Amino acid sequence: MHNNKRVPARFLQLALGASVALGMAQQAAAEIVLYDKDDTTFSTDGYINAFYVSSDVDREGEQFDRRQSRVKMGFLPNWLGFNFGKQVDDLKLGGRASFWVTINDSETNGTDTAIDVRQFYGTVSNPEWGEVLVGKDFGLFSRSNIFLDELLAGYGNVSDTLGLVDGTGVSFGNIGTGYPYPFPTSQITYRNNNLVEGLRVAVGIMDPVDTNDDSAVGKSYQEEPRLESEVSYQFQLGGSTIYTWINGGYQTSENTDDTVDDVTSKGLGYGVQAKMAGFSVTASGFQAKGINPFFTNNAGEATLREIDSDGYLLQGSYTWGKNRLALSYGKTEDDGNGLGSAADYETRGIAYFRTINDNLKLVAEYNQYQIDGEDGSGLDEDTDTLAVGAVLSW
Repeated sequence: MHNNKRVPARFLQLALGASVALGMAQQAAAEIVLYDKDDTTFSTDGYINAFYVSSDVDREGEQFDRRQSRVKMGFLPNWLGFNFGKQVDDLKLGGRASFWVTINDSETNGTDTAIDVRQFYGTVSNPEWGEVLVGKDFGLFSRSNIFLDELLAGYGNVSDTLGLVDGTGVSFGNIGTGYPYPFPTSQITYRNNNLVEGLRVAVGIMDPVDTNDDSAVGKSYQEEPRLESEVSYQFQLGGSTIYTWINGGYQTSENTDDTVDDVTSKGLGYGVQAKMAGFSVTASGFQAKGINPFFTNNAGEATLREIDSDGYLLQGSYTWGKNRLALSYGKTEDDGNGLGSAADYETRGIAYFRTINDNLKLVAEYNQYQIDGEDGSGLDEDTDTLAVGAVLSW
């Protein structure tokens, strides 16, 4: 078994709150405009959620088996965002800063609640040639896979092996069971301006990360930035709205120590979502080599190898009136880049969402999480979780 810097529970317990925004369209619909004058706008949006959670943990080693009750946030953290826009001649200038916070303090940190900035970027756009984004934002590889997750506003998996049951951060949704998290990173990204109706193209250079052994005598380095892209196409067919996408990432990491292997990391994500009347069906997946199956930026600094991980996510939902019922199944098969040993990770979930008004939603969800590790790895786990909570947004 490869050690791969065996990831302690604290690694994913911190999780950097690993989750994403609901998407710019939803933010724009709910934002509060604070200033709109002289071709300049300034607005705010926010998201607050909390769940009562009961988890039944069954792991290798009887000392781990227990029922744990929590009151904590769900898959999405709580955030406060600010948006800026200004028209200057034929250029539209924009900017966004969002501050993400956990509501869970602890006996070790007191009230030292973690606050991090996941988005801090500016944009320059023009109707003729598109938009350029500079700053920090979510990555492109696996972006639509997670943004279109039907359980995004729910809870999802809370692996005890990954430190999430007792952690102060978020749950993991379907991260690691269908897609890796497109970590926020510094970037320069170009987006087209819908040159063909329904067709969107985004291409960006991202700050690269060390993926080979940085504990060696030598020094890890990357001659080129990480490259990521996404192409999406939306169209109408027989009364249905179809949204399709494909995205990817590529980078190399070398080391001045000749005994340390170079690592080429490459990943491909894809998916389709179809909506008709109150029905929605989403199928997505990814294939990767030399990439952490949990985080695209290799948070935790695992020593990666050019081995495979792949996964898929199948979901369906039905909306009637102010009610939505969603079913979800996700699986990732990893040869050992995640926790140092080959394992399969699975999540099954069913969630009910009740919209009270434009700003308030109630959620009830039942989730089953499973790790099937290779013999002797000590990774096997079955955790069932019931979560009931409320979501406020503006």
